[in-house]
Amino acid sequence: MVYNLIIAFFIGIIEGITEWLPVSSTGHMILFESFFELKTSSDFKEMFLVVIQLGAIFAVVLLYFKTLFPFSLKKGEPILKTDTLTLWVKIIVSCVPAAVVGLLFDSLLEELFYHAVPVALALIVFGVFFIFIENYNKKRIPQKTSLASLTLTDAAIIGAFQVLAAVFPGVSRSGATIIGAILIGVSRTVAAEYTFLLAVPVMAGASLLKIVKFGFDFSLEQILILAVGMITAFAVSLFSIKFLKERLLFELKWCIV
Repeated sequence: MVYNLIIAFFIGIIEGITEWLPVSSTGHMILFESFFELKTSSDFKEMFLVVIQLGAIFAVVLLYFKTLFPFSLKKGEPILKTDTLTLWVKIIVSCVPAAVVGLLFDSLLEELFYHAVPVALALIVFGVFFIFIENYNKKRIPQKTSLASLTLTDAAIIGAFQVLAAVFPGVSRSGATIIGAILIGVSRTVAAEYTFLLAVPVMAGASLLKIVKFGFDFSLEQILILAVGMITAFAVSLFSIKFLKERLLFELKWCIV
């Protein structure tokens, strides 16, 4: 059990760092686990590598609670924030393409691509593609510099790019959505922030799907493995998101490795 908890801890660190960078968190976790294998059933491992992302989700909810929560209090009465409600509509629109692909083809995609070799190839191929797009975009002036400036069409296009990460575990979800947003004229700062917020329903939905598929009959060891992984991912995500927001969002040159 101790061995599995140590591996879960390191996977949590990998998730907490890579989830918010334009590198594939799932891909890196799969590669790490292929060298330092969890001594559990294959079904549990598949579920764990997705559900661990809930820890990262909780970090986003905590840091962006005011942005995400659609109500405020005025003289003790709840007031609906229309700008937040509009933001949630855009987020839902962005989620639809990946949700459809995940619901229809989840098992097939796992069988085809959730292995070390496809992941490594995807990291290389899409990494080169992202670098090409980033270089192409260097001299362009962003037209959309706030979350409010995003349209429903923009949200749908960003959601279409997110499908790449839904299909290929070696493709970064954050990288795909940021690149998609930048291509349609969104500033890097807004693209990164929208990606943080978009992660909430995407990863929550993916985790729920995996838990339902696995079932709720967890052993004590499995519960501890999940807890260690999620808590670690939560703590590291808090640091990662704050670091990106405070120091890198305006000057960051996204590096695909």
